[in-house]
Amino acid sequence: MNHKKFDPVKLQKLNDPQRLKDIPPDFIAGKLNLKSHEVLVEIGAGTAFFSIAFFRLMNPSTIYACDYSEIMISWIRENVSPLYPGIIPVKNTEDSVPLDNGISDLVFMINLHHELENPLLMLEESFRILKPGGSIFIADWKKIEMQDGPPAEIRYAPEKVREQMMEAGFGRISIYNDMPKHFLIVGGKEN
Repeated sequence: MNHKKFDPVKLQKLNDPQRLKDIPPDFIAGKLNLKSHEVLVEIGAGTAFFSIAFFRLMNPSTIYACDYSEIMISWIRENVSPLYPGIIPVKNTEDSVPLDNGISDLVFMINLHHELENPLLMLEESFRILKPGGSIFIADWKKIEMQDGPPAEIRYAPEKVREQMMEAGFGRISIYNDMPKHFLIVGGKEN
């Protein structure tokens, strides 16, 4: 198992309600400048815990819950999709998402960026699948030592993530450090 990747054996940790306090969906939604929110894509969805939260909050027609782990995809298919038919599991690879160009109003990644071997490739994929005028947000662990989360040495400073987002083509990038354990970066795909 790659030391940067989340161990699927621990998947129940992903369903801890404390995560909604640490990374509040309503706080994030308040920072987004969405013209539309019909189709959302979560990359690194795990158990689709946050897909469910954003589905309830934003009421889109579809959320594609993408993950590279077949264990996670099977879990979503068996435990989430029957209750939320609009949440569709999608198996992706480390650096590509099998969705059409310009399909999504919002792409989001929560606690994934630090796991990616080449984050720029996934940011370029995110840009590709976003509609013109669409938004992206990334929430990940602050680059400080703390009891929770991965080791600080594999975490990213938000300024580095902003540079990568700019290189992938995103604009209108804002960084928020209001959450105690996580940073939030919001960006957009220009028209």
